Amino acid sequence: MAIPVILPRQGQSVETCIIGEWYKQVGDPVKTGDVLFSYETDKASFEEEAKEDGELLAIFFEAGDEVPVLTNVAVLGAKGESVDEFRPGGETAAEEQAPEVVVQESLVAEKEEVVLVEKPEGKIRISPRAKAMAEKMGVVFEQIQGSGPHGRIIAQDVEAAAQALPKLTPLAQEKAKAENLAPVKEATGLGGRATAADLINYNPVYGDDFEVKKLPNIRKLIAKAMHQSLQNSAQLTHHMSADARKVMALRKSFKKKLESGEVSQNITINDLVCFAVIKALKKFPQVNTHFIGDSMRWFKKVHLGLAVDTERGLMVPAVKNADDLSIEGLSSQLSSVAGAARKGNVDPELLKPEAASFTVSNLGNYGVEMFTPVINLPQTAILGVCTIVPRPKDLGDGVYGFVPMMGLSLTYDHQALDGGEATLFLKEVKEQIENLSI
Repeated sequence: MAIPVILPRQGQSVETCIIGEWYKQVGDPVKTGDVLFSYETDKASFEEEAKEDGELLAIFFEAGDEVPVLTNVAVLGAKGESVDEFRPGGETAAEEQAPEVVVQESLVAEKEEVVLVEKPEGKIRISPRAKAMAEKMGVVFEQIQGSGPHGRIIAQDVEAAAQALPKLTPLAQEKAKAENLAPVKEATGLGGRATAADLINYNPVYGDDFEVKKLPNIRKLIAKAMHQSLQNSAQLTHHMSADARKVMALRKSFKKKLESGEVSQNITINDLVCFAVIKALKKFPQVNTHFIGDSMRWFKKVHLGLAVDTERGLMVPAVKNADDLSIEGLSSQLSSVAGAARKGNVDPELLKPEAASFTVSNLGNYGVEMFTPVINLPQTAILGVCTIVPRPKDLGDGVYGFVPMMGLSLTYDHQALDGGEATLFLKEVKEQIENLSI
């Protein structure tokens, strides 16, 4: 009996995943426990194993496709069993088959080249399923010569065209239709899609001394999240500097305690800054919020997000109930989630934007003196921590000297917070850093 292979849900917040690599192909025998394919969320990668023995009868999505969770992505069963009932959307392929059409295996074996027409004449006949596939794949179906009954375009025609032609973006599809253009061989859009510019033959001013590389799936998802953040919020950044002598002295003191065995955790300057931020958030609860359109979610506890740079891209795991932790406990938790993120085995629930109520992004180790962090929506704000540099300061009694100053950059959603509120909160963070007591 044929059974579907379903794309699992990795965490309640995960709605879609990107198919990575198929390790089995249609027709391959499969044993229970064999790895069928890999897939990615926006922050982590996984592998799906076969739950039963059988033959891989069908694959519905290709590597690189973004697929809703809990969707049928393939079918396992005995050779010759029908897979139509398991196709995503529930539509069968019966309407696309004509009596004279030979079995699919022979069509696959022949691998006939797709037939294109320069200009379609009359009404274009295409099955609903084939049209949906063409729109999803970015194939200009008007250029395809159908192989179904009465020249009707069927799913197999679209699949063949998708292999022969670059996929098109929606804008490119419209331009191709209107101006009867075809895409160039080397597509430059996201996911290998041809953009409207790729439909135009032109000679680059700078010749061909460049290489076009496709974005990895993780970068596509991060790019999408960043674009949505800037598109759906009114972001503004305030900058301020804090005297870092206190946290530097505390860091030095904890380092000595670690060496003497008085503490077991290596407490860093970032840990101390996060500790100060938590104290400030307790005084300004309106910043420890989510903005959700016509209302705000005020948190009674501080769930601190920490931006972590990994080989796979930027990840922001959350430390739940961070305000309940001592400095040693906070340091341990921050180190734990950062390590899990870098290894790729962090709990997906801790990576969803809703998991944290506020985020800290520290670029001080990279020597960055000022930057504009992007809010991890639906959070209301994010704090960027910059490097420590010596700057002149009034030491009192007309005496000036150079002291280590830490740059702070607060980006906030002006829909949720006024400039005055944001400034007062940033000032509180500064004062907490300058007067931190453990």
